Formats: sequence, C-alpha cells, structure tokens
Amino acid sequence: MWIKSGLIPLLVSYIVALVLMVMPMPAFMEPWRPDWLSLVIIYWVMALPHRVGMGSVLVLGLVADILMGSVFGIYATALLIMAYPAIRHFQRIRNYSFTQQALVVAILVMVKRIIVYELEHVLNDAVFQLAYLYPVISSAIAWPWVYLILRKYRRHYLVR
Repeated sequence: MWIKSGLIPLLVSYIVALVLMVMPMPAFMEPWRPDWLSLVIIYWVMALPHRVGMGSVLVLGLVADILMGSVFGIYATALLIMAYPAIRHFQRIRNYSFTQQALVVAILVMVKRIIVYELEHVLNDAVFQLAYLYPVISSAIAWPWVYLILRKYRRHYLVR
C-alpha cells in the first residue's frame, strides 16, 4: 500500500539526502559538499507540489537540525524560507532550461545558507568564511544530475 502511494520512495530519497549530508568526505572536498537535502526538497516540491509541501519541509528541517547538532529550528527555518519560492513558483521553474533551473537552485541554496549562517551567528557567534558559500556552486553544478536521477526514480516507482 505504501509503495503504491509513493510514500516509501519519497522517504528513501529523503534518507539518502540526509545520509549524504553527513557522510565523511576527504578534507579538501568537504567545503564543496552540495546541499543534498535542499536539492532533494526542491526537486520533490517542483515534481509533486500536491504531496510535498511546507509540512514535509518542516519535518525534514527538524531532522536536519538533530542530525547536524544545531540549535533546534535553524535548519527547519532556513529550509522553509528556501522552499517557499519553489512551492509558490513551481510551474514556472519547471519550464526553465537546466541552466536557468541551476541558477534558481543556486539562489535558493544561497538564501538557505545565509539564513543558517545568520542564525548561527546570532545564537552561537559563528564566523563567516567564504568557503561557507562553496556549496552554492556545487549544488548548482549537481542540480541537472539530481533532477534527472530523481525523475527517473520517480517514474520507475510511479510516484504521483
């Protein structure tokens, strides 16, 4: 029943994104880690706006807060603010080319990263470093592949 409804494939993609968020990487690659959770959220919000909304994003943000060990609500707030324009304008973004979509994704990820930094700065005196914005570039580069892989995954498991 859950596979037919598409719940299991959605949950699996969220879990994979959360694992990729914390998976160890070589030290020289760590600053360039794409923002996997944001990419997956943006994809599902555009592909299934009637099933994946602000409630899903809130729950994923709270799970990310726990996983990253941050103050409860930082990632949830940032992901909600990032996801709102994607949910609001999903029809328009869907019709963009991959290059235009990658630019929109880069802007959304940058907004999310800046919000997380500002909240961490206010609450924990975080210091800004330029490397903090490297995931914006790597996420934009990864977007076409994430989009194509998740679209094939969605069609294979008939997630609607």
